[in-house]
Amino acid sequence: MFVVGIAGGIGSGKTTISDRLSELGVSIADADVASRTIVEPGTPALAEIVARHGQRILAEDGTLDRSQLRTIVFRDTAERKWLEKLTHGPINAELRRTMEQSTSSYSALILSAGAGRSPIMNRLLVVDVPPDLQIKRVTTRDNNTRQQVQAIMDVQPTREQRLRLADDILVNDGTLEQLIARVDQLHAKYVELSETSGYG
Repeated sequence: MFVVGIAGGIGSGKTTISDRLSELGVSIADADVASRTIVEPGTPALAEIVARHGQRILAEDGTLDRSQLRTIVFRDTAERKWLEKLTHGPINAELRRTMEQSTSSYSALILSAGAGRSPIMNRLLVVDVPPDLQIKRVTTRDNNTRQQVQAIMDVQPTREQRLRLADDILVNDGTLEQLIARVDQLHAKYVELSETSGYG
């Protein structure tokens, strides 16, 4: 299984890239999707979160109030580390399960914004965006304040840290059409790499 990791900070465009790769027939394993799956009602992870924070951490429909949990973990480093320790194993298991079911020439592993390189990846594509553009995109998309977005960015790896790990860099500061064209080029490259590496 040839795996291309895709990393980038909040507002970098990973979802748009993932959607395009999916249209091209690539199997997608998304850490953010896995992180939601493992805390659905009835899961052990959600039970532990409720045991720690009480019923107030649940929305009216019994699902996790992710906004409230986000507020807690971005204010308290110890709580963030506790949550990461709780969810790390189940998220990885969910991602592996998804990739093992892949029938495409390669799988794209969409990493959470804080993740770096993993041994299961053959390549790492870093989506690079200037910080001011990240903030503008996220404040528009999520109706967050500049300060809220900056607080999230402050606990993520820096732009420089991400770029140091990259095999490939996609600068996403242009139009949607430019982004799609670049994704299509990279897709062709990854199909060829997977085949020449004996994975395809």
